[in-house]
Amino acid sequence: MDFKERLAWLEREHEALITRKNEPVYVNGVYERYKYPILTGEHAPLFWRYDLDEKTNPFLEERFGIHATFNSGAIKWGDKYVLVVRVEAADRKSFFAVAESPDGVDNFRFWDRPITMPEYGEPATNIYDMRLTAHEDGWIYGLFCVERKDHDNEADLSAATACCGIARTKDLVNWERLPDLKSRSQQRNVCLHPEFVDGKYALYTRPQDGFIDAGSGGGIGWALIDDITAAEVKEEKIINLRHYHTITEVKNGEGPHPIKTDKGWLHLAHGVRGCASGLRYVLYMYMTALDDPTRVIAQPAGFFIAPDGGEFIGDVMNVTFANGWIADPDGKVFIYYASSDTRMHVATSTVDRLVDYCLNTEPDGLRTGLTVERLNRLIDKNLNRK
Repeated sequence: MDFKERLAWLEREHEALITRKNEPVYVNGVYERYKYPILTGEHAPLFWRYDLDEKTNPFLEERFGIHATFNSGAIKWGDKYVLVVRVEAADRKSFFAVAESPDGVDNFRFWDRPITMPEYGEPATNIYDMRLTAHEDGWIYGLFCVERKDHDNEADLSAATACCGIARTKDLVNWERLPDLKSRSQQRNVCLHPEFVDGKYALYTRPQDGFIDAGSGGGIGWALIDDITAAEVKEEKIINLRHYHTITEVKNGEGPHPIKTDKGWLHLAHGVRGCASGLRYVLYMYMTALDDPTRVIAQPAGFFIAPDGGEFIGDVMNVTFANGWIADPDGKVFIYYASSDTRMHVATSTVDRLVDYCLNTEPDGLRTGLTVERLNRLIDKNLNRK
């Protein structure tokens, strides 16, 4: 086909993809998955990927490859469901871009331009995985991973360092970059609590010894910060521990900031374990007390969401990861998760269902005998009901 025919075909296919109606898939009563991914590389605008001038691109070849869309922060913006998406180009560099939907489950469209994030200090090689928090101080904060070359190990081209970048905005377009978080350890998964605690900003952290390995990092941490414009972790308390032979054996990290309910704070996190095929990432939930967000009051055993079907396949296999969710005023919750570092999905639930899941699902007993006891209690209850 000639240039005009190919362009018309591309436009039809792109519009059909974006406007495709998503369908709920009813699973376990706790949440609904949806049939189709909500964002893929093919959702990126054609004018990002192609030079649309026939004179300079007569074969209408793709000039800027968009490889993946994943690990999105999320926020309700007016009546729109808005994601700040990690977009990975074909050159492996990630950047942030905003996509919005009228209903939260389909018809996601990217804004015309990506976010131009100001630099801080040594320019980052890569930035990704933004957690968004509309804080009570009036700003929207984005906390994200900043990756730079490890200059202490120049010979190893895979050696990197990670820290938490901090930026804030009032419109999701213009961002003020603040100094990176100071910490004794590397930090890749940091999230800002939406309220002041004892007059201070509160962070959920994930201390780790190296860029990939948690090492002596014990789990999800908590730190109070005096000044967000000069943020420094001086004291860190682990509030959600890793455990041997569980979904958090290798590492764990906070996802989006928790949702406040009348029963406590709802948390969504990721847990990582090792297996024969590598690292397996799943999502899990826990709750903390309203009067003390560091005190865990419930944590259901096992995973909440794990890869299913085609979600297993992608750049990094066997991964589900979430750093964004939205709770509507009517109690409906939109859980935005990525699969295998490739594409974005949504699952929906309600605050009431998630609270019920957390408070009425038994915790992990940490050994087989107690798991069987837990199962037998449920079997006895069901077989003896009248």
